[in-house]
Amino acid sequence: QVQLVESGGGSVQAGGSLRLSCAASGRTFSTDRVGWFRQAPGKEREFVASASWSAVGGGIYYADSVKGRFTISRDNAKNTVYLQMNNLKPEDTAAYYCAARGGQPLASVWIRQPSSYDDWGQGTQVTVSS
Repeated sequence: QVQLVESGGGSVQAGGSLRLSCAASGRTFSTDRVGWFRQAPGKEREFVASASWSAVGGGIYYADSVKGRFTISRDNAKNTVYLQMNNLKPEDTAAYYCAARGGQPLASVWIRQPSSYDDWGQGTQVTVSS
């Protein structure tokens, strides 16, 4: 099991930027699949981005709503994954969660499903005002 801690959330105006961090402890997750999800009040948790840098089953995926604006990256030395969010919109307002899955690679059809991930952080709030 890996423990995940998100940080970097806050309040920004539309068009602004934030960088979320997901720091892992308990094991190195350099070969895990790591996902970012978000949940707005009254809505279901939705997929934002996912990445695996593993030689087998690796790849980066984005939700259509954030493609071109958000970038997922990692720093192996810090055991940390980032979500750079640019040109933020009010509809990006939500609690953002980091999730990880080790073990066997995920088939692409499952990458966007929250239930495919085993470990979750506590979330960090992002609020975008118009």
